[in-house]
Amino acid sequence: MDIRIAVIGMGYWGKNLVRNFHEIGVLKVICDSEASRRTIIEEKYPGVEFNQDFQSVLEDDSIQAVVIATPAVMHYVMVKQALEAGKDVFVEKPLALELAKGEELVSLAARRQRILMVGHILHYHPAVIKLKELINDGTLGRIQYIYSNRLNIGKIRTEENILWSFAPHDISVMLGLLGEEPCEVSCDGGAYLNKDIADVTMSQLLFPSGVRAHIHVSWLHPFKEQRLVVIGSEKMALFDDTAQDKLKVYPHRVEWKNRIPTAVKAEAETVELPVAEPLRSECEHFVSCVRNRTRPLTDGDEGLKVLRILNQCQQSMDDNPQPDIIEKPYFVHSTAVVDEPCDIGAGTKIWHFSHVMKGAKIGKRCIFGQNVNIDMDTVIGNNVKVQNNVSIYTGVTIEDDVFLGPSCVLTNVTNPRSQVIRHSLYEKTLLKRGSSIGANATIVCGITIGRYAFIGAGAVVAKDVPDYAMMVGVPARMVGWISRHGLPLKNPDAEGIMTCPESGLRYKEVEPGVLKCLDLDEEQPLPESMRVGDVYYDNLVHP
Repeated sequence: MDIRIAVIGMGYWGKNLVRNFHEIGVLKVICDSEASRRTIIEEKYPGVEFNQDFQSVLEDDSIQAVVIATPAVMHYVMVKQALEAGKDVFVEKPLALELAKGEELVSLAARRQRILMVGHILHYHPAVIKLKELINDGTLGRIQYIYSNRLNIGKIRTEENILWSFAPHDISVMLGLLGEEPCEVSCDGGAYLNKDIADVTMSQLLFPSGVRAHIHVSWLHPFKEQRLVVIGSEKMALFDDTAQDKLKVYPHRVEWKNRIPTAVKAEAETVELPVAEPLRSECEHFVSCVRNRTRPLTDGDEGLKVLRILNQCQQSMDDNPQPDIIEKPYFVHSTAVVDEPCDIGAGTKIWHFSHVMKGAKIGKRCIFGQNVNIDMDTVIGNNVKVQNNVSIYTGVTIEDDVFLGPSCVLTNVTNPRSQVIRHSLYEKTLLKRGSSIGANATIVCGITIGRYAFIGAGAVVAKDVPDYAMMVGVPARMVGWISRHGLPLKNPDAEGIMTCPESGLRYKEVEPGVLKCLDLDEEQPLPESMRVGDVYYDNLVHP
């Protein structure tokens, strides 16, 4: 697939994007409001079109994607117009200058099924990639503290303050390194050149794991400094983007002598890194995402996380000298325990005495009843309902709209022994979209429960279950087909079509053992008019 890209803005940073996309061979148009740049473009980039009209670029059907490198104050409007025109978008940081507008852009990109990528370039830096490896493999030990200094004397902006101009890079990197979002944010700053436009800020973050961080940014500094320091219990790491040796590890340690901590210093170890230009890697990643329709590393959601923290910092700096407590978009009862880092979607509710372990991924609008355990690295989709006394173990993947009845059992090892450790041999179990597991039913690991299948109370299932199957007994056997509304499907007509007595949706066995809904695709959500049941089961099954 040939990709053709337009770069919007050829100013301070835009010219670097132009160079890279041109060298990659995908640059078709450069759009800039200054006509004087036409001559430069014709000389340096023969064959590349110059255009001063953004709207005409958006109307060009041969352009699949646009790269927006205009002042931050213009990002929201231009990104929105590009997405509405059906273009994939790479926008330089920040995504927008207001949280609500950033949320609108991310939602718009999702609805239009467009790629939205934010220019958080440090994620593509070899030193940051290696630093994340050192954290994840335990080389640095338990992470205790992170701080960054991004200081310079140079271009001073008047559209946004130093917080919004410099800090997005370091916020983005810290979120990526730690894999969690802060629970407390505070920020202080000072405006010295222009009233109400901060030239220096200091942001402080506290993460749920106990890691603290600070970010110092300034464009009133006598020399350029770009340093990120990570303090671990075993070693310390320094990423210095202005030095020849970008990444160093210091195996310093602390010894306790006579109950007094004493620092024992060691020589720095230079970490070898591959030679790569971060901006080139970032541009190539965007082109790959456009070509293959894959999710960018620094997508709109990642940009929105950074924007949310910037917004909290700004609010703290403007009107609250005390740390702002960031409200989670989900509910956790005071008796429940959630280990960080984990990923929990908006609107989810976790009730009494439940436990979510580190690394779990839970979607939006889920409900977990009393005494539910969600093991590490479990993946759970949206709108999943889990009743009391259920344990969801590592190896289980649950898709959207699944129902787990009270005290049902999921396993992850076929032949468990207390004396034999099989942590690396957990078997995979998949509960597909819309399936229901009845109270006290047991699902033996290593199988797949099909979409909208219904497992009766107390059943023991040890084999794969097809879509729409109704299973009962020990061992479970299939006793018929069941609709998306949970009603048995009976009495096929002359063409083999069965109709759900509640919804009116039609179903047909298109081949032996394979049932399909004729009116809705299996992945298509129910229409709003069908989402509220108003007839008792017995009235439909036993009229």
